[in-house]
Amino acid sequence: SRLTVAELAERSADRIARYDARFHAFEHRADLLAGSAPLDEAAREGRWQGPLHGVPLSIKDIIDVAAMPTTGSSSALPPRRAERDAESVARLRAAGALITGKAVTHEFALGVTTQQSHNPWDEERIPGGSSGGSVISVVTGMALGSLGTDTRASIRIPPALSGGVGVRPSRGVVPVDAWCTLSWTMDRFGTITRSVRDAALLLDVLSAGERFRAALPGALRGRTVGYTDAFVAGAEDGVRRCFEEALGVFERGGARVVRLPGPDGDLLDLANAAGMLLSRAEAARYHAEAGTALDRCSVEVRDQLAAASSLLATDYLLAVQIRGEVNARLLESMSGVDALMMPTAKVVAPPRADAERDLLRLSENCIPWSLGEFCAVSAFMGMSNGLPTGLQLVGRPGADADVLALAHAFEQAAPRLPEWSAP
Repeated sequence: SRLTVAELAERSADRIARYDARFHAFEHRADLLAGSAPLDEAAREGRWQGPLHGVPLSIKDIIDVAAMPTTGSSSALPPRRAERDAESVARLRAAGALITGKAVTHEFALGVTTQQSHNPWDEERIPGGSSGGSVISVVTGMALGSLGTDTRASIRIPPALSGGVGVRPSRGVVPVDAWCTLSWTMDRFGTITRSVRDAALLLDVLSAGERFRAALPGALRGRTVGYTDAFVAGAEDGVRRCFEEALGVFERGGARVVRLPGPDGDLLDLANAAGMLLSRAEAARYHAEAGTALDRCSVEVRDQLAAASSLLATDYLLAVQIRGEVNARLLESMSGVDALMMPTAKVVAPPRADAERDLLRLSENCIPWSLGEFCAVSAFMGMSNGLPTGLQLVGRPGADADVLALAHAFEQAAPRLPEWSAP
């Protein structure tokens, strides 16, 4: 059935009123009904602003939205009321998007848990991070999509743990500006949506082009995907089972699935270590200049920033050197395949009380690709004991549309994410 702009805004506002206090998706809410009024009037008069006319979208609270505060979900810095939209937000708004508000993030985006929020499928579990509020808003229907950020794993882990699709684009695909910086060499803006098709629509708007929708529908037949034992080493049984079923989806669809000799665990461990060091060091530099009060940060974030502040310049430069060497070897491992495939996270959403136990396993399949210019998509892979799992497809730098098309083909052939209803 078709909805008017006003009806869609009312539906989103109703979901926010019903579920936000329970799951904590938003730091700051917009007045949806007031914001939708001019868009609704324009639609009734046939004046469509763009492909997102009236579509409710949330924005992660480290990205500036005009007249809204940017806090990074922290009290360690005074809230900054943005004077203008970040360029990516401006492009969404110019296409007619209705901004629902600023979504909760793991403090300053420096983590993968978003402990202050709750997984929509099980309130006693984390939603993933750092774009935790973004994925909650999408899964529960408070928004139809979200603009998030990904430095180490932040736009892929939340959909893996809470459901949906997360896209980390290559450098330069989506403008990155007017944000609370974590790592200026690794930060990317990207999308969280319920489907790959929705991601393609948002990415076309954000990149000011048409290549993502033009790449759909994708196909599995004739494509080659590769994986290694290291990608599933240490994975929970349920995640491993979903991954094996995903391999079957590719094979039945006519794709060639190749078990590769590398990258091995040692290379991935090195990439993870370098990625953590670089991102933390750059975050520490930003927050030192911003005047962040470390004593007001969460223990986890304070420890990361304090440890990084004591690093030597030679430590940072060694990580830069390692970065180049690791990237070259990771690119070599992709020779002969269109994409690599792996579980986005090796575990389902951990209980909130035990989340620290799984911090490394949550992100270890994501950080290596963030260290370089790779593009990656996390798509829904299946349910394990009532909780979502994610399949990550990784492509070469610049192969964003091709990887998104492959993710779409998988999504069409694999089980769909169940409709969410409040547990």
